[in-house]
Amino acid sequence: MCTQSVGLLAAALEAEGISSVCIALLRRVAERVRPPRALAVPFPFGLPLGSADDGVQQRHVLLEALRLLQAAGPGPVLHDFRGG
Repeated sequence: MCTQSVGLLAAALEAEGISSVCIALLRRVAERVRPPRALAVPFPFGLPLGSADDGVQQRHVLLEALRLLQAAGPGPVLHDFRGG
Protein backbone atom coordinates (compact mmCIF):
# COMPACT_ATOMS: atom_id res chain seq x y z
CA MET A 1 0.00 0.00 0.00
CA CYS A 2 1.13 3.52 -0.58
CA THR A 3 1.83 6.07 2.13
CA GLN A 4 -1.31 8.00 1.24
CA SER A 5 -3.67 5.00 1.47
CA VAL A 6 -2.16 3.81 4.74
CA GLY A 7 -2.38 7.30 6.23
CA LEU A 8 -6.05 7.62 5.33
CA LEU A 9 -6.77 4.14 6.69
CA ALA A 10 -4.98 5.02 9.94
CA ALA A 11 -7.15 8.12 10.37
CA ALA A 12 -10.30 6.00 9.86
CA LEU A 13 -9.09 3.44 12.43
CA GLU A 14 -8.33 6.17 14.95
CA ALA A 15 -11.80 7.63 14.44
CA GLU A 16 -13.13 4.24 15.60
CA GLY A 17 -10.88 4.23 18.67
CA ILE A 18 -8.18 1.92 17.30
CA SER A 19 -4.66 3.28 17.74
CA SER A 20 -2.38 3.09 14.72
CA VAL A 21 1.13 3.90 13.56
CA CYS A 22 2.19 4.27 9.93
CA ILE A 23 5.63 3.61 8.55
CA ALA A 24 6.01 6.20 5.80
CA LEU A 25 8.41 5.75 2.91
CA LEU A 26 7.59 9.22 1.57
CA ARG A 27 7.73 11.87 4.30
CA ARG A 28 6.26 14.58 2.08
CA VAL A 29 3.16 12.46 1.46
CA ALA A 30 2.77 11.79 5.19
CA GLU A 31 3.03 15.54 5.80
CA ARG A 32 0.11 16.13 3.41
CA VAL A 33 -2.08 13.20 4.51
CA ARG A 34 -1.36 13.78 8.21
CA PRO A 35 -1.91 10.30 9.67
CA PRO A 36 -2.38 10.31 13.46
CA ARG A 37 1.11 8.82 14.03
CA ALA A 38 3.80 8.10 11.48
CA LEU A 39 7.45 7.18 11.37
CA ALA A 40 9.23 8.41 8.25
CA VAL A 41 11.95 6.01 7.16
CA PRO A 42 14.77 6.59 4.64
CA PHE A 43 14.48 3.22 2.93
CA PRO A 44 13.57 2.44 -0.70
CA PHE A 45 10.21 1.11 -1.83
CA GLY A 46 9.75 -2.53 -0.90
CA LEU A 47 11.98 -2.26 2.17
CA PRO A 48 9.97 -0.28 4.76
CA LEU A 49 11.95 -1.85 7.61
CA GLY A 50 15.34 -1.61 5.94
CA SER A 51 17.53 -4.31 4.45
CA ALA A 52 15.95 -7.75 4.26
CA ASP A 53 19.00 -9.35 5.87
CA ASP A 54 19.26 -6.91 8.78
CA GLY A 55 16.96 -8.18 11.51
CA VAL A 56 18.51 -5.88 14.10
CA GLN A 57 17.66 -2.78 12.07
CA GLN A 58 14.16 -4.07 11.35
CA ARG A 59 13.58 -4.51 15.07
CA HIS A 60 14.76 -0.94 15.73
CA VAL A 61 12.31 0.40 13.13
CA LEU A 62 9.40 -1.52 14.64
CA LEU A 63 10.25 -0.52 18.21
CA GLU A 64 10.59 3.13 17.26
CA ALA A 65 7.25 3.00 15.44
CA LEU A 66 5.56 1.39 18.43
CA ARG A 67 7.00 4.06 20.76
CA LEU A 68 4.90 6.59 18.85
CA LEU A 69 1.83 5.01 20.44
CA GLN A 70 3.00 6.60 23.69
CA ALA A 71 3.20 10.07 22.13
CA ALA A 72 1.03 12.37 24.17
CA GLY A 73 -0.85 15.36 22.88
CA PRO A 74 -2.85 16.07 19.80
CA GLY A 75 -1.75 14.60 16.51
CA PRO A 76 -0.59 14.27 13.98
CA VAL A 77 2.78 13.02 15.18
CA LEU A 78 5.44 12.60 12.50
CA HIS A 79 8.94 11.46 13.47
CA ASP A 80 11.97 10.58 11.40
CA PHE A 81 13.65 7.24 12.00
CA ARG A 82 16.88 7.88 13.88
CA GLY A 83 18.44 4.53 13.25
CA GLY A 84 19.46 1.94 15.71
